[in-house]
Amino acid sequence: MRTCEFQDWGLVPYAKAWERQRALAERRKRGEIPDQFVIVEHPPVITMGRNGHDENLLTSPSELAALGIAYETIDRGGDVTYHGPGQIVGYPILDLREWKRDVGAYLRALEQLLIDTLADCGLVAERWHGKTGVWIDGRKVAAMGVHLSRWVTTHGFALNFDTNLDDFRHIVPCGLALPVTSMRAEGARASKSEVVAGLVRHFGQQFHTEILVPQESFS
Repeated sequence: MRTCEFQDWGLVPYAKAWERQRALAERRKRGEIPDQFVIVEHPPVITMGRNGHDENLLTSPSELAALGIAYETIDRGGDVTYHGPGQIVGYPILDLREWKRDVGAYLRALEQLLIDTLADCGLVAERWHGKTGVWIDGRKVAAMGVHLSRWVTTHGFALNFDTNLDDFRHIVPCGLALPVTSMRAEGARASKSEVVAGLVRHFGQQFHTEILVPQESFS
């Protein structure tokens, strides 16, 4: 069976995490390391993807800076999104040549592992036809945006666990004028470590890989 190493980076500024992602992706392309599944949390930051539209940023970068919110333009797909404390952000660094050379299948697998993890926590989540991400009764609970280079993935998903939803007022999330929510807002009582453990378990199931988890990860 294929293997994938799990890492939990804790709270890391977005720019630093992006740099670390790119370094891991280059090593993965050279075959120096197996697939990676990174979980991280970011201080407040708004990121604009390569398909983003300026009109979906409702607060200027200078005003955001004054509020303590960073702003980054990056190479993932999708539009504008927000990351901040209380989010569980997942960055899979996978060589899809060893799974499926199919970007659509990859996105659907990410959605499914999120849906399954939320179900473990008593929440009924679903896909929304024609839109990427995961929703609860029309409210977006997880956003996704990915980048592939030589079939190696970077970026991934952001699951609102106990996020300050008020910070989303600075953007039109993913270009969609629809409400956002969090697991806590929907009544889930699972701990963060329980949610992360569920994500790791379902990640292994979706990608048919053995997850190598450091012993202290969920202690």
